[in-house]
Amino acid sequence: MTDLVERLVPDELWTLFRRVVPPIQVIRPQGGGRRRAGDRECLAAVIFVATSGCTWRQLPPVFGPAWPTVYRRFAQWSRERVWARLHRVILDELGARGELDWSRCAIDSVSVRAAKGPLTGPNPTDRGKPGSKIHLITDRNGLPLSLGISGANTHDSLGLEPLVRGIPPIRSRRGPRRRRPAKLHADKGYDYDHLRRWLRKRGIRHRIARKGIESSTRLGRHRWVVERTVSWLAGCRRLHRRYERKAEHFLAFVGIAATLITYRRLTT
Repeated sequence: MTDLVERLVPDELWTLFRRVVPPIQVIRPQGGGRRRAGDRECLAAVIFVATSGCTWRQLPPVFGPAWPTVYRRFAQWSRERVWARLHRVILDELGARGELDWSRCAIDSVSVRAAKGPLTGPNPTDRGKPGSKIHLITDRNGLPLSLGISGANTHDSLGLEPLVRGIPPIRSRRGPRRRRPAKLHADKGYDYDHLRRWLRKRGIRHRIARKGIESSTRLGRHRWVVERTVSWLAGCRRLHRRYERKAEHFLAFVGIAATLITYRRLTT
């Protein structure tokens, strides 16, 4: 195993990944055939593509498996929601250590250009060019709790309810699992009374900026953490522009970026 594989997939990350990856199906029980490429090498190659932004064909041969093998493994893991399960496992580890702060969560979104595919639309902030939008909720420390994608022409307010519902039940240091923040901060794009009523009905206090009333100069006092997380997502260069035709593949790269962000907090 090369040093690059061990650096991209440390032993602790590999242990967590083995908890969520589906078992290997034996296609030839009688034996024979070519040896199956290792999951750790394929995982390292997928992380390299996500962080470097290179195409699948530009994948260097140092990892061992050829790029079609890595792509097929990535597509299989994306269909089986391995990345979402890995993200949740890491969140459980952080929650058990008491490193998730539910007192103030924040919601935001960011748009990226897209070539083609479902869940794309004309971006009203980019001269109507096709794009996709990434929605996310973070805790008070900026750790992503819930993720989603949509077309760039989808209004931010439409992503609030699915994101809040999408927060998984996460372990706590004491007591039962938790999935609802105590307070949610949002900008003026979420300034709708029905969203406030929906949050109050679920016992979530809201702090949503009001259009025409509050100045934009003070909106980032508690909400800046989610904007910092958006910049962390940009560290995954594959998200600078959407090249994936399948929406599940683009969501998979978003999940990989969120997994790497939470994993860094787990190891610090």
